[in-house]
Amino acid sequence: MSQPEVNGPTADLPPGVEAPVFAEPWQAEAFAMTVALHDKGLFSWSEWAQALSSEVKRPGAAADGHDYYEHWLAALESLLASKGLAAKSDVDAMAEAWERAAHATPHGKPILLENDPQRIR
Repeated sequence: MSQPEVNGPTADLPPGVEAPVFAEPWQAEAFAMTVALHDKGLFSWSEWAQALSSEVKRPGAAADGHDYYEHWLAALESLLASKGLAAKSDVDAMAEAWERAAHATPHGKPILLENDPQRIR
């Protein structure tokens, strides 16, 4: 068994933890958003568990779980739509606006929706 790097990215992790939980920032944001929406009472943990379970069990899910947070995000979108909180079309439109804003933002600058070239001013 290899030892973690003393000064590397895993140096500050608790014993037994070898890698970060989130591979990318959007995964942590999706997680935090889910917890915040639950804390606001928009859905119960049982509802959340059922939505996530349904997504993870869909055909085509990766056996190694590398797509877990994609399922997480799909479950959140599905749950919000089923409760009438955010229609899929609204979520898709917002995602497209962020994508356009990201492409229009100079490297190293924060991505802002205001950078979306199709934004109505």
